[in-house]
Amino acid sequence: MTLAWLDLLIIAAYLLGTLGLGMYISKLASRDMNAYFLAGKQIPWWALGVSNASGMFDIAGTMWLVSMCFVYGLKSAWLPWIWPIFNQVFLMVYLSVWLRRSNVMTGAQWLQTRFGSGRGAELCQLVVVVFAIVSAIGFIAYAFKGIGKFAAIFFPWQLSPDTYALIIFAFTTLYVIKGGMYSVVFTEVLQFVIMTIAAVAVGIIAINLVSPEQIEAATPAGWDNIWFGWQLDLNWQGLIDSVNDKIQSDSLELIGLMVMMMLFKGVLFSMAGPVPNYDMQRILATRSPKEAAKMSGLVSLVMFFPRYMMVAGLTVLALVYMGPDIQAQGGAFDFEQILPYAISNFVPVGLTGLLIAGLLAAFMSTLAASLNAAPVYFVNDIYKRYFRPDADKQTYVRVSYLVSFVLVLVGVGLGLMLSSINDIMQWIFGALFGGYAAANLLKWHWWRFNAYGYFWGMMAGLLASLCLPLLMPHTHPLFAFPVLLLISLAGSVIGTLMTPAEDDKVLCDFYRQVRPWGCWGPIRAKVLAQDPSFDPDTHPGRDMVNILVGMAWQICLVALPIYLVIQQWTEMLVALTLALLTTWFLKKNWLDKLKD
Repeated sequence: MTLAWLDLLIIAAYLLGTLGLGMYISKLASRDMNAYFLAGKQIPWWALGVSNASGMFDIAGTMWLVSMCFVYGLKSAWLPWIWPIFNQVFLMVYLSVWLRRSNVMTGAQWLQTRFGSGRGAELCQLVVVVFAIVSAIGFIAYAFKGIGKFAAIFFPWQLSPDTYALIIFAFTTLYVIKGGMYSVVFTEVLQFVIMTIAAVAVGIIAINLVSPEQIEAATPAGWDNIWFGWQLDLNWQGLIDSVNDKIQSDSLELIGLMVMMMLFKGVLFSMAGPVPNYDMQRILATRSPKEAAKMSGLVSLVMFFPRYMMVAGLTVLALVYMGPDIQAQGGAFDFEQILPYAISNFVPVGLTGLLIAGLLAAFMSTLAASLNAAPVYFVNDIYKRYFRPDADKQTYVRVSYLVSFVLVLVGVGLGLMLSSINDIMQWIFGALFGGYAAANLLKWHWWRFNAYGYFWGMMAGLLASLCLPLLMPHTHPLFAFPVLLLISLAGSVIGTLMTPAEDDKVLCDFYRQVRPWGCWGPIRAKVLAQDPSFDPDTHPGRDMVNILVGMAWQICLVALPIYLVIQQWTEMLVALTLALLTTWFLKKNWLDKLKD
């Protein structure tokens, strides 16, 4: 595709403007570590929430969502549970409050509030640093594959996808490393505004160009039905035969089993709390626990409607107008290319430039968020603690620049070795995060769980997830999750029971400060003995109800724009009504009851 001069001008102006903004506000970030990594905890919660949503509006994930919506229709609304998207519901209901009460800079540093400062706590911090760095490298490789595939369609210089990715990475890395959290948040808010305008415009174009009758003719029976049974029952034979092969390669013929596995893994993972990445850093950067909860709730509210307007719009345009060409290509078609192909064929001049700028912005947001989150773990928990505890503030910021650069080099190297977005996405969300769940769930909910149990549980899960591609190369990471969970759980429990419990003072201070619910009976009794007026103010029953309602709320927010674009008006009104009812319930039973 050859872009019009207006589109190229819009893209160039946007990229230069973003770089200029990042450089302009970099002085704020370079004052000290707290300013660089948490922006001094001075950014409003709504800006952090929009920034977090923008960081999740990534180009690789959007390409994957379009390919899933194309193949599975309304049933694709359930597939992001593999991440899982509903972890934001757990965060907004109670986990963001628990995490923010710790008042620390990193997830590794948070472990001191739970396990104290002994030898076991040091091992815990080291393993969390390793996990943060490994997951950041995985996210960088994920972004690398997405931006390369995307850019190769649009830009006119006949370079390979990997070459385009290298050029754009070099540009993005410059402003992110220089600007820290200030740069990330301010540019992401701008990026989200641009992305929302472009996404809603794409949905409107699709509504105007495609009729419900055309969609029905281009899709198999059941494509527009969000509900499913044990079997998928979507047969693309005669429409686009290669889609049946795609379904088989995705292992989604038994969609009921897959969704059950996603739910099982997703609930455990969500209860474990956020992994040490950009999501956790946004929570720690809020001004108070109450604002942390509101920030997490805002993410779902603002992200799903514009994102799925674009996903559904590009999907139906591709189905109706590109279906015959995809059928003619047979098995050679790459379904992850549907998004760029649809943009190149159906989006008008000017809006194309805005949309590409927005998607480039989304890519930059993902990379920016990963690059801002990971170096703080190495600098604060390794370099400062063990090598240069008395260095000046500027030294720590400069070391963070170097760590960010090295992470980009390693992530790019991994990206060059991978063949598809799906490969790295399945490993990150299915295997790597699967090995994280057991130890991190126990740290919140079991008083006897200690630092050595955490270390051995994390080590067992991390090593098992790294070895999974070698030992089980043909097993879907989702089906390997129970194995990873059992390995990590065994390491956690054995490591805990073979070593002494943590000091009572550490546990009582943690319980008094964070006030978690779960198996904390003995510690609660000791805290009440010391202070009979202490009120833990925990509401596990209410939290569970709010989580169930919140998950239904999220599904309605996903389904609503898809029904709007495919012009299923009755279903759209049902989704809208349910979204409004669940929003009202959450306001009354969650938002109105938040306190600091």
